[in-house]
Amino acid sequence: MASKFLQLYGYDLLLVSIAAFYVLMVPYTKVEESFNIQAMHDILYHRHHLDNYDHLEFPGVVPRTFIGAFLVSIFSSPIVLAVQLLHLPKIYSLIIVRLALGCIILSTLRFLRIQVRNKFGHQVEAFFVIFTAIQFHLLFYCSRALPNILAMGVVNLAYGHWLKGNFYTALNYLVFATTIFRCDVVLLLCPLGLELLLTKSISFWRAFKCCTVTTLLCIGLTVLVDSIMWKRFLWPEFEVFWFNSVLNRSSEWGTHSIHWYFTSALPRSLLTAYPLFMLGVLLDRRLLPLVLPALSFVVLYSKLPHKELRFIISSVPIFNLSAAVAASRIYNNRKKSFWKFVNLVMLGLLLISLGCTIITFMASYENYPSGRALKELHQIGHLANKSNELWVHIDPFSAMNGISLFCENEWPWRYSKEEEITLEEFGQRNFTYLINEHRTIDGYKCLFYVNGFSRLRRQSGFPPIILDKEPKVYIHGNIKNEELMLKPWPGCS
Repeated sequence: MASKFLQLYGYDLLLVSIAAFYVLMVPYTKVEESFNIQAMHDILYHRHHLDNYDHLEFPGVVPRTFIGAFLVSIFSSPIVLAVQLLHLPKIYSLIIVRLALGCIILSTLRFLRIQVRNKFGHQVEAFFVIFTAIQFHLLFYCSRALPNILAMGVVNLAYGHWLKGNFYTALNYLVFATTIFRCDVVLLLCPLGLELLLTKSISFWRAFKCCTVTTLLCIGLTVLVDSIMWKRFLWPEFEVFWFNSVLNRSSEWGTHSIHWYFTSALPRSLLTAYPLFMLGVLLDRRLLPLVLPALSFVVLYSKLPHKELRFIISSVPIFNLSAAVAASRIYNNRKKSFWKFVNLVMLGLLLISLGCTIITFMASYENYPSGRALKELHQIGHLANKSNELWVHIDPFSAMNGISLFCENEWPWRYSKEEEITLEEFGQRNFTYLINEHRTIDGYKCLFYVNGFSRLRRQSGFPPIILDKEPKVYIHGNIKNEELMLKPWPGCS
């Protein structure tokens, strides 16, 4: 019975365990996840009291849809309700919603994996899982509430139906992802649709009618839901498209060279699978039609000046499939002299990839300093006089690097994210604590600080690569509070 269970779900247990490990070790979130994480918090804790929702006070640069947040909240709500009834800290709810999201995304990857097995065999499936497991970014990001990750879940379903030969269903999933979660999925939809038309796999008019109906239904759904939640008539992804593509204002958040995805993002995310996916296209003619749309997606995206790895993460499963086919071919021919050498090189690269993943995880573990700072403040910052509120001001840097509404505690803790307060003005305010990126602030004493990741540095000894850390977040106490000043704080020296 146990062996049959492992045979059916062993791969899923492996991938879920790794993703869950990442969640438990690094539960905090960054600014890119802020909208969906805060939305999930408000849905689960404020429910129908829309006036209390965070997005109305802090709307962000562009609006996002609530549909993904609703989906994850529905799945996680029974356990979150138990957390509330037991009066446990809300950080447990954050872990629950992230685990729920991770399970949703990995279930779509399971659907794709099954189609990989049906089309290419069990051995290719095994290598597909191996590459996914030793790569850091896909499993680390699969539980992070990014619009790109919600879109990737839908794209995985599209890939699976594409491999099954359900071409119209695959197109409909891509239309759904484009209109609701990420408008840039159109850069994958168009190459795939064009390829299917050129190979006469679909009829133009049937595809046109099918996709038009799906588009209208999806627009209607997102406009209905998000207009209610945002309290104005709204199609979020159209505004995102207008902001990023028409106004090209995404470049305000930094730019990279046109080749960055191919020279930095893909090598870091794919590791060993990067050279192998190109080899796979040469070894198996079935792969070129599969890889070409994903490759076109990355090429087209390269024209946008602002680049981030998460923008193209939806292409990773297809590249892993191609790499898995190449790895399977190498492994099957390992007894031949030339392929034996190639097999040894591949095994060495797999070990190097595992080492790179461990190093990247260690860097990411240190990359959420303000979340850890607030947790430590909660543990040691209680005062004897519980009748007074403890007001904590969180500056923009801290809010973007680990703190969300899930990190906040109940009475007597109170929190402010008021922006544009000058350092001089803090002395006139009556905050109990400040979580701030500045070391010194008039009227406040630095109580302790939290280090964060700075850079990777090579050295001649062992280990060859070490992580440099430096103070990133400082916790200050109001010097007017005598009881606070008497506590034995670690200090900032």
